[in-house]
Amino acid sequence: MNILDKITLDKRKEVELRKSLIPVSQLEHSVLFERQTVSLANNLRNSKSGIIAEHKRRSPSKAIINNGLNIQDVAKGYENAGVCGMSVLTDGKYFGGSLDDLLTARASCNLPLLRKEFIIDEYQMLEAKAYGADVILLIAAILSRDEIKQFSEFAKRLNLDVLLEVHNEEELHKSVMPSLDMLGVNNRNLKTFDVSLQTSKSLSNLIPNDFVKVSESGISNIEAIKELQPYGYQGFLIGENFMKTDNPGASATEFIKTLER
Repeated sequence: MNILDKITLDKRKEVELRKSLIPVSQLEHSVLFERQTVSLANNLRNSKSGIIAEHKRRSPSKAIINNGLNIQDVAKGYENAGVCGMSVLTDGKYFGGSLDDLLTARASCNLPLLRKEFIIDEYQMLEAKAYGADVILLIAAILSRDEIKQFSEFAKRLNLDVLLEVHNEEELHKSVMPSLDMLGVNNRNLKTFDVSLQTSKSLSNLIPNDFVKVSESGISNIEAIKELQPYGYQGFLIGENFMKTDNPGASATEFIKTLER
C-alpha cells in the first residue's frame, strides 16, 4: 500500500467521524457559508507571477518543514507579497494542519484560499465553504471519473473554484470536464516521491486551453517557473520553498520581485 492509499483510508474514517459530530445543517448555518468567494482561476489569469503560496507544517516525504510559525503572520505575509492565492493544508495526521488553520487564514487575509485536502466526500466541500475556503482540490489518483464529476459539480453549486490534480496522462484523460477551473500537474510521483518538471512539460499540450494550467511540487526557484511558462502554465504552487524559512511572507516577496523583474 503506497502513502496515498494509506492517507485515503485514514481519511474515510476521519470523515465518518466528523460527520457524526457536526451535522451538515450546522456547517450550512456558519457565518462564512454565505460569504462571496474569490476566484483563484481569475487571479491566475490576470497575474504575471501566478504564485500560489502554501502553508504546510510537515509532510510524509519531508517530516517537519516548519512548526514554529503563526498562520496569521504567514497569511498576512503572503498577501503583502502579492501572491495570487494561498493553499492551506487541513490534514492533521500526515501534514499537521487543521480546519482551524483555514479559519485563521480567512480572518487574516483577503486572498483566495485553497483547502488542500484529500477529498473523498461532498461533506468536506461543505466544511471548506463553512471555514472560508474559495477553492477545493480534487486528486484524480484517488477518485473515479464519476466522483470527479459529482464533486466538481457540487463545488460549483457552492461557488467554489475547482483545482484538479493529475500525475500522468491516464489521470488527465479521465478528468477533463467543464466543471473544473484549473488543472494542476503534480511533479511529484506519489509512489516514489521523486520530483521532475518533465511531468508538467509532457502533459501541458494535453490540457485544453479552457483551463488554467497549474504546476505543483518541486518549484523551488525562478528558473523552474521561467522554464514552465512557455508551456502555458499560469499557476505555480510553492510550499516548502517559503515555509522552510523563518519568514515565508518576506521570502515570497523577494521571490515575486525577482520573478517580475
